[in-house]
Amino acid sequence: MTMLYLLLALNLASIVICHHIAKSRGANSLLWALLGALFGPLAIPFALMIKPGSAEE
Repeated sequence: MTMLYLLLALNLASIVICHHIAKSRGANSLLWALLGALFGPLAIPFALMIKPGSAEE
């Protein structure tokens, strides 16, 4: 049961981190939060590779 809580906390942290990175770089933060939820910590390096101002308007 402890492992489940640990994985849940890790996934939640990934969502928050991806959302924050995307928002600070002007990308679609909702999309990146969803990618953080789906891929967990694996999405963070890709979020870091977003070019600033890459959101489509």
